[in-house]
Amino acid sequence: MENEIITQEPIDVEEKNFENSLRPQTLEEFIGQDKLKANLKVFIEAAKKRGQALDHCLFYAPPGLGKTTLANIISREMGSNLRSTSGPVLERVGDLAAILTNLCEGDIFFIDEIHRMNHLVEEALYPAMEDFELDIIIGQGPSAKTIKLPVPRFTLVGATTRAGLLSSPLRDRFGIVSHLEFYNDTELAAIIKRSASILKVEIQAGGITEIAKRSRGTPRIANRLLKRVRDFAEVKNNGLITQELASKSLDSLEVDTAGLDMMDRRILKAIIEKFSGGPVGVDTIAVSVSEEVDTVTDVYEPYLIKAGFLARTPRGRVVTANAYKHLGLNPPQNSQEKLL
Repeated sequence: MENEIITQEPIDVEEKNFENSLRPQTLEEFIGQDKLKANLKVFIEAAKKRGQALDHCLFYAPPGLGKTTLANIISREMGSNLRSTSGPVLERVGDLAAILTNLCEGDIFFIDEIHRMNHLVEEALYPAMEDFELDIIIGQGPSAKTIKLPVPRFTLVGATTRAGLLSSPLRDRFGIVSHLEFYNDTELAAIIKRSASILKVEIQAGGITEIAKRSRGTPRIANRLLKRVRDFAEVKNNGLITQELASKSLDSLEVDTAGLDMMDRRILKAIIEKFSGGPVGVDTIAVSVSEEVDTVTDVYEPYLIKAGFLARTPRGRVVTANAYKHLGLNPPQNSQEKLL
């Protein structure tokens, strides 16, 4: 990725620690996703009144929208411990057994990137989710036997950026399945204001608005842009972030007024200049901009579609008239016909 400023994944350990310092601790502090929050509040209160573990939860959305934060909040709201891991780390059934047998009653078990879990581990997880038992095979050959190992009643919280890669048996075992939406500018402005307060950054309303509209609907990117603009403010404006300073700083970072970076613009221009605006397949797009297909589909494409610059059609991806206008180009006469 050419510009890490807009990547939706944490860049390094330092940024993870930075994120953790800004994470909301309760549902009340969590900004945005109002419908999901309201439903979660009801489910959590009901589970606590019954004295039972919360149903298993699955959150799916592009990176940076708050899936991990919600897992932490659920743990705090339920008054239980959180054990976190990720799908690629769970390579063997023994890894899963070691974690589950060390949980306490009502604990939250969070698996990030759950779609990348080994299929053998996934199958071993089914009885643990349904019956809170693990089927363990002891021995080999004809003398092998299966024993059922009880595990405490726990809540599995799964997070994925690609819900379509989850198998139906796994997806059906989650009682609460929710999709996190991109955030609007008002919600992002509230997040930036809160983060600035925690970081003790002096910022004017115009600066908040400028950063919010270039944050690609993603809190992680909003906080990262705030951090970078803070650097410019400390060097060039005695630490005060104004709209003018925020605009110039983000222009220097090559993040334009719509939140597009250099790679976003390269993708759109490649489709326009090399393929007459589309339709064109995503594999071809990735080759034309020298980027991985998964990066194009997971990082760049969701926001370009959400912002109305790119459209998926049965024949491939097509650049919209809005993208032509944003890039200062004249859309072709048949641009709308291509979307059909």
